Amino acid sequence: MNKNLLLIFTRNPELGKAKTRLAKTVGDETALEIYKFLLEKTKNVSSEVSSDKAVYYSVKIRENDIWSENIFQKHQQVGEDLGIRMLNAFKNGFDAGYKKVMIIGSDLYDLSSENIEKAFTALDKNDVVIGPAIDGGYYLLGMNSLQEHIFKNKDWGTDSVRKDTLTDLQDKAVFLLEELNDVDVYEDIEHHSAFAHFLK
Repeated sequence: MNKNLLLIFTRNPELGKAKTRLAKTVGDETALEIYKFLLEKTKNVSSEVSSDKAVYYSVKIRENDIWSENIFQKHQQVGEDLGIRMLNAFKNGFDAGYKKVMIIGSDLYDLSSENIEKAFTALDKNDVVIGPAIDGGYYLLGMNSLQEHIFKNKDWGTDSVRKDTLTDLQDKAVFLLEELNDVDVYEDIEHHSAFAHFLK
């Protein structure tokens, strides 16, 4: 068994429910197309990572979708908020015997498999690795033992999440990756060449 596990949190791509902040500017249909584009990119990037991989679905597990069951374990997210859903996914990974567990979302065009491999390697000498997002959150979180407290008492979806998480980890060795921008609002994509064809 591989000792590393990559968790991928996704939302089921449904019209009117994907990228709702972005949809306020580009409309529901374009927002859904952009989210499907981001899912495809996330799938391609994560497929190149040497770890085991598990997709966690927001609503229900889908068969015969872009996530091949030959490559990706499939699970349902469980919990009343994002923190508890992530905590339960990390718990599953460590309980299954993995030594390093890492999570990414599915709305980051600029993430590369090299970023993710670098993060796994950083856990040889650090307790936690964080990929900081420009909006004050994080796009990647990895650890080599469960840090349960960092998933609690957070105002998820706000710009204080990363700061509060780092405060919780003051006594741990934390490795920070480069800061990247996830896609939430129109300003995140308006000058990004990869999205130009959606915005004509």
